[in-house]
Amino acid sequence: MTALRELRTARLLLRSLELEDVPALVRLAGANEIAATTLNIPHPYTDGDARTFLSKTNEDFHEGRSVTFAISISPGRELCGAVGLNIAEAHRRAELGYWIGVPFWGKGFATEAAGALVAFGFETLRLHRIYAHYFSGNTASQRVLEKIGMRHEGRYRQHIQKWGRIIDVENYGLLAEEFRAGEPARRSDASREGE
Repeated sequence: MTALRELRTARLLLRSLELEDVPALVRLAGANEIAATTLNIPHPYTDGDARTFLSKTNEDFHEGRSVTFAISISPGRELCGAVGLNIAEAHRRAELGYWIGVPFWGKGFATEAAGALVAFGFETLRLHRIYAHYFSGNTASQRVLEKIGMRHEGRYRQHIQKWGRIIDVENYGLLAEEFRAGEPARRSDASREGE
């Protein structure tokens, strides 16, 4: 892949992560509530963790393994989270991942950003399948995935351990033809969210 493009939605700018984002990453990703619902975000989250994340996302992008965007609120570019696709090019599929900082919860930003990235994955990257997982009980993530058209595909029972707890993981997926078939409904939903 070459240089990241910016993606715009009604309220958001999805852009490359920058060194200037490190303090906001530490503050937002460092919240206990974020680490508790994600597999790979440590707690506490340090300046070094943020710099490692930036370095890895840049390397993975240039190697074609992933594309990760900062979720920022237009027009001020205030960082409110991150969204990405981990790509398995040989299989034309990718795993969607995202997080939104606690001060920005409940505003529809995760749905808006995830929907834009799914569209990018199918329309620009020409993926065949995009899937996502969330810890059982995380109803906010469940709603996001359902709103962007993903279907529940099953549960991995007692699949991971996080902070001494064994957790079930819910699996969702969307195929390219399902995405194309649902396009008018998603546009209609997006216009209602902006009202």
